[in-house]
Amino acid sequence: MAEHYKPVKYKPWEMTLEERFQEYHPALTEREAVLEANRCLYCYDAPCMTACPTSIDIPTFIKKIATGNVKGSARKILEANLLGATCSRVCPVQELCEGACVLNEDEKPIAIGRLQRYSMDYAAERDIKFFKAGESNGFKVAVVGAGPAGLSCAGELAKLGYAVTCYERKAMSGGLDTYGIVVFREPVEISLAEVRMVEELGVTFKNNVSIGKDITMAQLVEQYDSVFVAVGLGNVPSMGVPGEDLEGVVDGLDFIEETKVKKLDEIKHGKRICVIGAGNTGIDCATIARRLGAERVTIIYRRSETEMPAYHFEYQFAMGEGVMFMFLTQPIEIVGENGKVVGIKCVRMDLGEPDHSGRRTPVLVPDSEFVLPCDMVVTAIGQEKHNEMLHALRAFGVKEVKHYISVDDETRRTAHHKIFAGGDCIRHKGEASTVMAVQDGKLAAAGIHKQLAGAGTCSTDKKTVSAPNK
Repeated sequence: MAEHYKPVKYKPWEMTLEERFQEYHPALTEREAVLEANRCLYCYDAPCMTACPTSIDIPTFIKKIATGNVKGSARKILEANLLGATCSRVCPVQELCEGACVLNEDEKPIAIGRLQRYSMDYAAERDIKFFKAGESNGFKVAVVGAGPAGLSCAGELAKLGYAVTCYERKAMSGGLDTYGIVVFREPVEISLAEVRMVEELGVTFKNNVSIGKDITMAQLVEQYDSVFVAVGLGNVPSMGVPGEDLEGVVDGLDFIEETKVKKLDEIKHGKRICVIGAGNTGIDCATIARRLGAERVTIIYRRSETEMPAYHFEYQFAMGEGVMFMFLTQPIEIVGENGKVVGIKCVRMDLGEPDHSGRRTPVLVPDSEFVLPCDMVVTAIGQEKHNEMLHALRAFGVKEVKHYISVDDETRRTAHHKIFAGGDCIRHKGEASTVMAVQDGKLAAAGIHKQLAGAGTCSTDKKTVSAPNK
């Protein structure tokens, strides 16, 4: 199986546009999956399982593949993680389960992510249904945001008999899994299939609904027994430099979204593109630009390679795609002619003392200005907080930490007894990812169930939470 870890040789001149945006890793064949599953040592107290935020029983699901019980393997995954298909494609497995595999010491780790995808694809291709809605318990829960945290919470509650309604401001549900993950990592159909799975459990979806505009938080708190807030984060913030209003300056998340909702040949892009920011979103934008046919793509980052927030394997992936990096470089102006981008003015930076994050502070190098010619600028410098939601929650006494919603670590309940929260909107520390959001939804579902139903059990990652009898 070692060949599946080698990067695909990217030869755009030999590929159609559609081929460039096919899933990066091909699906495993049955023979490949069985051979790989048989490499697993099935460790007792397996470190891969401990490293999984949702605590999927990895040795068991792999063993089931090895013995031909792929349906049982898929069930084992979904019992712990309803978004197992998405997570099999987008989880940073090198940093989590595969990174913890004991075989790292001597050889390649087990391809856990690809084995998980094999089981998920097997179940999807056969339209196997594993769960059904629980018997109604009379309680109603509102979920604000139908991204991974919201879907996870809604699905878990529906299995327990709750009437759940998801409110989503976009036309399609799925959050960043639908709109914000590059199509060659996860086709949009995968995310939408998970939405349908949750919908089939009896969850009601109300799309194109904005909280504060179409319905207020006060109305939700009044009409429902609990409210789970899973709004994620907002758009990429302004860089605060002249020229951001020029034609050719694009929000990085909007750029990614276009590949999910438009025909590839309809996406406008430049020939010489600068991407501002070296996080995972910046990497995705740069690789999209290359695959769309941009001649030169440069990521500009004000710190060094050591401080860049993107995963190292993502950095290597981008370099393999032909993306160039300019470290210790700070944009100070987007240069235009006739209203269009023609370049970006930058200054060189040096690194000073560490700041509150532990990363060394970038310091301007005097008299180091230069202009880098380009015809498109993609901004990927993080995401804004949902300030309107934070303002609405303050009226209910909900607390904040660094402009993120503050919650109890075990139950994801806020300071208001009816309001729970999860996903990127609470992640003031640590990595924000789909799998962490899924776990937030599970924990919130367990907390809501314990508080409202007062009976039964709800499984979380580390333990089973048993609620006291009424």
